[in-house]
Order: sequence, then structure tokens, then C-alpha cells
Amino acid sequence: MREISQQTMFGLSKKQTGYSIYKHDAKKRTRQNTLDELYPKLPNQKFDIIYADPPWDYNGKLQFDKSSASVDKIDLSRKIFISSASFKYPTLKTEELKKLPVQEIANNDCLLFMWTSNPHLAQAVALGEAWGFNYKTVAFVWDKMNHNPGQYTLSNCELCLVFKRGKIPKPRGARNIKQLVRVRRGEHSEKPKEVMGAIEKMFPHHKRIELFARNKADGWTAWGLDVFTER
Repeated sequence: MREISQQTMFGLSKKQTGYSIYKHDAKKRTRQNTLDELYPKLPNQKFDIIYADPPWDYNGKLQFDKSSASVDKIDLSRKIFISSASFKYPTLKTEELKKLPVQEIANNDCLLFMWTSNPHLAQAVALGEAWGFNYKTVAFVWDKMNHNPGQYTLSNCELCLVFKRGKIPKPRGARNIKQLVRVRRGEHSEKPKEVMGAIEKMFPHHKRIELFARNKADGWTAWGLDVFTER
């Protein structure tokens, strides 16, 4: 009996790729914001310390296993691995993130600690400025103790930037906090608790809020789609 190729069985053309086969599945798995508004309402109070992990948008970029590179290599007998930030939470483009009125909850003297993925570094600086802050430096470098393939070098670090509005809030706490944090990566987009703990040591007596929070943390106001606004 003549062997029938997978391409013939599934009606695939030579131009089709793994993306064309699995894009419909990707659409189903993409998380959506179910609120009537773009954001939950921000709390009606001011803060000295703002900690944010924005849901950066990757323009629908998906990660496939190499077998999906072309139609000739697709193994349709198994589900090809697909990964995307948008499968975990609703992502937002930078222009949408700029619409969040963070300046309204910032005291005159306030620091903004913001996580950024390396491809979004320029957007992160622009976002902090749109929120009414001036970029100062890299507050934390997180060594994830593993790596992802990169176009240029292996990607194993993530940055937390610090922005300032007015002056550094007083009174200051610890002044010996290390910039480098070496903690093995956990769940997708989960940030090391050590960074939040370090900020608490630096500013132990100040009003603090976490934006885009997934969980509630003692001593912090939590705001985000997963928690809404909690004190």
C-alpha cells in the first residue's frame, strides 16, 4: 500500500508552518480582560513606593518546539509545545499601559520599581516617564539560574528599574541592599519574593503598593485583575 504523507492526510500545503496549524488553539488559550473597563479602579490614596510588573505585550509571539519549523517537520501525532505570555494573563501594549494614571496615586516624593523584560527596556523607560517619573538606574538584576535561547546571547537575567518622582522618600531604611539577586526561576512571570523583601528593608515605614499583583502581600496594597484592590 502506498504510504500517505501527513501533509496529504491533513490537506497541508508546503507553505504551512506550525504557527498556521496551531494559531487557532493559541487564540482559544489567550487570556482576556473580562472587565468593562481597561483597568480596575486605582485606590483613592497616595503611596511612597510603587512596585510594578507590567503585563508586556509580545505582539502574539509564540514559542514552538523545533519540529514546527515547516510543514515537512510537523509531527501531527502529538501536540506541539506552544508558549506565550498571553496564555497566562491579559497582556497590554505600551500605549495602553500609559493610560493607567499612576501619577494620581504617587506622593510628591515617590519611587517606582518596575520590572521589564529585556526586549521592552526602551518601552519601560518611556512608560515610567509617562507615569510622571524620571528613570534613575537599575535597582535589581535577577539571575534566574537558568536560561532561554536568545537571538544574541543566552537570556538568563531580568531587570527591575527604579524611577523617582521628587526626592527619595524618607526616612531611609537599609542602605546595603545588593543589586544582584540569584534565585531560581519559578512559575511563568513569577518574580522573586526577595526583591519585594529588599524594598521593604529599604523603605520599611512607607506606604507601598504593588501594581498588577497576582497575590496579596503583607504590608502592601495589592492592585490588579487577579486581586482587584485590597488593603
